[in-house]
Amino acid sequence: MRADATSITDGPRPKHVQLSDLLAEAARSELGPGSAIPSERELMARYHVSRATVRQAIESLVAIGLLHRVQGKGTFVASPRLESRLHLASFSQDMRRRGLTPSTRIIAVAADRPGAEIAEALGLGPDDTAWHVHRIRLADGEPLAEENGWYSASLLPDLDRQDLTGSLYELFATHYGRPIDRAEQTLWGEAAAGATARRLDADAGTPLLVFRRVSWSGPHPVEHVVSRYRGDRYQLHMSLTSAATPPKETDSDHR
Repeated sequence: MRADATSITDGPRPKHVQLSDLLAEAARSELGPGSAIPSERELMARYHVSRATVRQAIESLVAIGLLHRVQGKGTFVASPRLESRLHLASFSQDMRRRGLTPSTRIIAVAADRPGAEIAEALGLGPDDTAWHVHRIRLADGEPLAEENGWYSASLLPDLDRQDLTGSLYELFATHYGRPIDRAEQTLWGEAAAGATARRLDADAGTPLLVFRRVSWSGPHPVEHVVSRYRGDRYQLHMSLTSAATPPKETDSDHR
């Protein structure tokens, strides 16, 4: 960052806001994603401000996702979030459309008995099994999402023998003749912890966007999946209308 000791002055705009603007401009124009910003001590000396001012400026940029802290290492310019509109499309298609290379790390594939909630969503009896597919989805080699999916074994026989590193929706349509044409999805937030944080290469406490989806092919429920996306790398865009306006057909995104 260019030194400019006269950039922060007494006046109507608080000093932490002035410093925040300077750091934001440097992050966007001088520093690239992953670059470290100067330490608190360096910023205090450079701009003749207090530690409290420096911390307030940095925290404001962390809050909006422009910077991120790494425990014991410092504060860095965050990578831009990937933005998605809610629609039925594969993760692979979506990443390629952004000019990114999608890939998948398989954690586990096995036939098992799902819990009662999942069994009900898939229309299974208490003794029926389903395919449990646990995957990590990557964009340009960077972990973006963890998926824990359950899939109807009767509708998708021998799923464990198929290539599950690409789009499951494309596989369902081309190999099984069961295109996904409808889904119900719920979204909530969590903090990364434990094995999920490690698999996503995320610090504990990193915000996650969590999607729970049940998908159908025609009248048949095929999929129940919970996906956890890194909230510091991924965001959603939604177009909203008033309650008086008839809604357009809704859909959702990513397999």
